[in-house]
Amino acid sequence: MARYTDSVCRHCRRENMKLYLKGDRCYSDKCAFDRRSYPPGEHGERRGRKISDYGIQLREKQKVKRMYGLSEKQFRLFFERADRQKGITGTNLLVLLERRLDNVVYRLGFVNSRAQGRQFVRHNHFRVNGKKVNIPSYLVNIGDTVEVCEKSRKIPDIADSMEAVVRRGIPQWLDMQKENHKGSVKGFPVREDLTMPMQEQLIVELYSK
Repeated sequence: MARYTDSVCRHCRRENMKLYLKGDRCYSDKCAFDRRSYPPGEHGERRGRKISDYGIQLREKQKVKRMYGLSEKQFRLFFERADRQKGITGTNLLVLLERRLDNVVYRLGFVNSRAQGRQFVRHNHFRVNGKKVNIPSYLVNIGDTVEVCEKSRKIPDIADSMEAVVRRGIPQWLDMQKENHKGSVKGFPVREDLTMPMQEQLIVELYSK
């Protein structure tokens, strides 16, 4: 599957907000968005044209898609699944994205970013309910436990991330046992738990055209 390999800092600049795609670097003075908070490209500093309603909806979809590190096909499949569920489609979509294993290990503080979470999950560094799972899109359920494999607990990136998790905090729908390198899913997130500025209704309007 095609994967974006260029600088992810361009995504933050394009969406005009920090997406925290590079973990601790985004909190430091090395953050590219803080240094150049204008769109990338030759004419980035001079862009000031009016954006259409479609353009606003597209930018919102691109922002959320990039935030969770998904391809267009993956994102569309998540939307279709959310649309089939009962309730508000936009909220369903965000809940499904939060339940992804690569996001959960990030939220628990085992890794510094979702991209790193995706890589570590693929390399068999985590167990779900005692079994190794190497599928980043695996959806956790209420009552599931997620833990770092015993041999992986000495990896410097994991240890450093667990020390720095205080900055981000642990969401209320998750429970963290730092001493055991383990976390559990207490419930599914509600809309109020998702503090990043996302307007999911714009995504629903875009895909409903």
